[in-house]
This record gives sequence, structure tokens and C-alpha cells, in this order.
Amino acid sequence: MIALEHVSKRYGGVAAVDDVSLTIPTGEIFGIVGQSGAGKSTLARLVNLIERPDAGTVTVDGAELTALGEGELRAARRRIGMVFQRFNLLGSRTVRGNVELALELDGTPRAERRERALEMLDLVGLSHRADASVHELSGGQQQRVGIARALAARPRVLLSDEATSALDPETTASILELYRRINAELGLTVLLITHEMDVVKAVCDSAALVEAGRVVESGRLVDLIRTPGSRLTAQLFPLGPIPDSVPAEATVIDITFAGGTADRPVIAQLARDHGLDVSILGALIERIGGTQAGRTRLEVPGAAASAVVADLRGQGLLVEVLRTGAAA
Repeated sequence: MIALEHVSKRYGGVAAVDDVSLTIPTGEIFGIVGQSGAGKSTLARLVNLIERPDAGTVTVDGAELTALGEGELRAARRRIGMVFQRFNLLGSRTVRGNVELALELDGTPRAERRERALEMLDLVGLSHRADASVHELSGGQQQRVGIARALAARPRVLLSDEATSALDPETTASILELYRRINAELGLTVLLITHEMDVVKAVCDSAALVEAGRVVESGRLVDLIRTPGSRLTAQLFPLGPIPDSVPAEATVIDITFAGGTADRPVIAQLARDHGLDVSILGALIERIGGTQAGRTRLEVPGAAASAVVADLRGQGLLVEVLRTGAAA
């Protein structure tokens, strides 16, 4: 659905996007995640060519946007809806008037505009506020209007640039659930630009980690969780540093669980089979990409560490040794 090949964008001497190649499959909710200044928003603007890349190609829904003239590009952009962080609603228009705007600019007849706007407001749960002023709405409701407006022209792709960062946690959860429903009911490919790992955990099928304008890791979350050394997985399950109280002779390991292994009593069985007292230093369990997954950090007596690690890996678990004990 979306393919970027060797795309770069510079501002002065700074590379905002640096030789990025990325494929986003049709029908997925795909997260572009990274810290502020990493290049995420520039990447989003390159997808719909609000910004033109200095190098590389951008293809969306089979059309190579970077090869199109202005007229063809305007037509292609109608297939790409955009939801903004600051809503970008017009205070001079009603809720319905804001949703109708894109259709009005396209020359859609008035009756058809009205019908489509009401249909989209019903989808986002705001049909009862169609004639209200946008100033009367909460932040979450304004975001829903922005989503309805982005959907009005029947796009194939929906881009959301930090669209939940100004919302409270409860409202954020409801907006993310709305994205999931839109993805399922309309079959849209959704590209979420975010710095929040909780957004990725809650709703994304796949994700890419961006640092200093480059994609350093990407893939389906269920696959990344099972990948040794995955930086995205470490950020999805942040267990922090090893406590100073852990004795030097102890080995510290992280065990990553995914799918059916997340429900097994692995640690209790480990203690019984090896006759060990193991200490749990940290644990996180989440539902990610439709799969129950988690990470547990254990303190294991150094002398038994090799046998424990071999046993766990023999069960198909991903085990990373963070520190080898002095007696191991």
C-alpha cells in the first residue's frame, strides 16, 4: 500500500529523513515511533507529498506520487486522509461544515456533501452534534471531527500525526479504539505517527522505530517480540536498570513471552525442576498486535545459570543474559 524507497529530506544542513526505505502493508495499523526531532512528522508529510523528498520515491496505493504532476498529485492526495495533532478545525463552521470542507473543495454537490458528512459523524459517534460549533466540543470530540473530515473523501490511507498526544489517557484510549474500528470496518491502512509506546502497544499491528531520521528497526510486532536484541521490544517492555541490590554472583536474565507461552507457569516450573530460589526483578504483560506478550527479569544463582538458560531456550522462549554472575 505504501512504499518509500531511499527517501531523504534535508533542511539546511540537517537530514530530517535520511535514506529511508519502508513498506507498509495494505490494511494494517502501522506505527512510526520515535522521540521528538527523530523525523517522524517529516516522514508523514513525505507520504502525502506535503513535503517533496530531495531523493527517493514514494508510492501510495499503486501510484508513484513523486512522479506525478500537480494535477495528478492533487487527485492522488484525495486517497490519503490526514488527521492533525491540533485538530485544524474552522471555528467559523459547524461540526458538519468542517466535515464537508474537503468535499466542498472537490466540487461535490451540496446534498451529497451533507449526506456523507452525517454518515461519517455517525461513524465517529457525533451525529448528534452535527450543528454544534466546534468551540462547544471537548478535545476528544474535536479529534473525532478531524477523523470524520479525513474520512469524508473515502481515502484508502489514513495518516494520523501525533493525534492523541494532547488528549487525556481515557480519551486517548477511546480514539485508538475508534482507529481500530475504522481499520476493521472500512479496510483502511492507518499510519500512526507517535512518540508514545502505549499507542503502539494498544493498536498497532506493525511499527518502525525512527532515530535521527533513519528507520533503525521495523516489522510486525509479534515478530519483533520474538527477535533477540529488538530495540522496539525493549521499549515496549521497559524493565529499567538492574537493581544495585542484586549480588555480584547472580546472573540476570530477561525472558520474553509471546502467544501461548505467556500463559504457562514457566517460572514456577523452573524453580521446581532445578530446585532453585529465583527472584523476579521486574515483569510486564501486555496484549500487543493481538497477542498476549510480556517480559520477565529474573535473578538466578550463577552456578545454575547455564542450565536454566538452556532449559528456557529449549522451551522455545527468548532469553537474553543481561549480566553473568561471578560464579557462573
